[in-house]
Amino acid sequence: MIDDEGFRANVGIILSNCDGEVFWGKRIGQSSWQFPQGGIDEGETPLEAMFRELYEETGLQKKHVRVIGSTKGWLRYRLPHKMIRRSENGKVCIGQKQRWFLLKLTCDDSSVDLCAYGTPEFDNWRWVNYWLPAKEVVYFKKRVYERALQELAPLTLLDLDRDKDKQEKSEPE
Repeated sequence: MIDDEGFRANVGIILSNCDGEVFWGKRIGQSSWQFPQGGIDEGETPLEAMFRELYEETGLQKKHVRVIGSTKGWLRYRLPHKMIRRSENGKVCIGQKQRWFLLKLTCDDSSVDLCAYGTPEFDNWRWVNYWLPAKEVVYFKKRVYERALQELAPLTLLDLDRDKDKQEKSEPE
């Protein structure tokens, strides 16, 4: 789905663990790392696309995560000139517009399966500091990563507080 301005509709996924670290995937056969992301199919909502992409890229399903929040609007980035391409329907894609989702892993790490669906997007992954991806991602995505992380950071802190409160209530006095 490419809009009239040439931006392809897409979702980005920031998956966090109980320590506030985030999933960082190494693109298959490359040295670059990124968050899971992918296009929104015709007739699909951003939330539906996010769960589909989550499964396709990490093997995780809806039952393995909790949605903490999402960006209020679309965040855009332009592709470098050499990467601009024409889609099947003839529209030129100059970049991506993304809705970002912040998720919390609610199961064990062993549920991550990079080979669960078709051809893998990633050949390795690790947990990293929340802010590291904005420093390490490919240059043309940096600003979008910064904006998504900044917008969703307060929700991460609220979620960590929520988990801390739940733990304190469950501990015997």
